[in-house]
Amino acid sequence: MSGNYMFVMVAQGDTPIYEAEFLNTQRREDTSHLNQFIIHAALDMVDECVWGTQNMHLKGVDKFNDYFISAFVTAGHIRCMLLHDVRNEDGIRNFFHDVHELYVKVLMNPFHEFNTPIASPLFDARVKVLGRKYF
Repeated sequence: MSGNYMFVMVAQGDTPIYEAEFLNTQRREDTSHLNQFIIHAALDMVDECVWGTQNMHLKGVDKFNDYFISAFVTAGHIRCMLLHDVRNEDGIRNFFHDVHELYVKVLMNPFHEFNTPIASPLFDARVKVLGRKYF
């Protein structure tokens, strides 16, 4: 892992349903709050980009100082957003693809309600394995 990454899944109504951090450097106390602010500020950019393309992977949608925001939007309009400080297009694309497959498996669970937070420890563990694999 050569950089810092923060992954967030946001449902309709701008409700966060999942969040994970992949940090390479020492974490400051205010870092996660700033990262959340940057990601949620980019939601409008993601919504604009969705209408301009047919692709699910939107690549880089916004930039804030040294941070880049990449996005992936599912067919159910779940916005997967990744805040990162290094360029890693292939790794990010593969990460989004694999997380999307995991999310589809979560949706197939009859006990999971759509647009509600994902509380599965197995989902969390698998996303973190993918983060270590691709970042």
